[in-house]
Amino acid sequence: MASFTTRVLLNGYPSAEDYENLHKAMNKRGFSRVIEGSDGKEYWLPHAEYNRVGNVSRSQVLEDAKGAAATVSSKYEVLVTESAGRTWYGLQPVTTAEATAN
Repeated sequence: MASFTTRVLLNGYPSAEDYENLHKAMNKRGFSRVIEGSDGKEYWLPHAEYNRVGNVSRSQVLEDAKGAAATVSSKYEVLVTESAGRTWYGLQPVTTAEATAN
């Protein structure tokens, strides 16, 4: 299965509510705001970045992200990166309460 990191930027002056709506739309299309570490723990991705793992192509991930962004704004930017492995620093762990709520 392929792993993708997708960044979505809503142009103009998006509100916090706009990004909450984007998070929901992305989630409906198979994206998550968390990533699993080699320690088995989940970590929050930086703002407006999403994780997707599956048997899909980069072009399909792009189309899905564009579809989600278009439900919130008519002007947006999307970057999709496919990766065999990812490394990070300083990501905040997802707490038990947050994991249950999501």
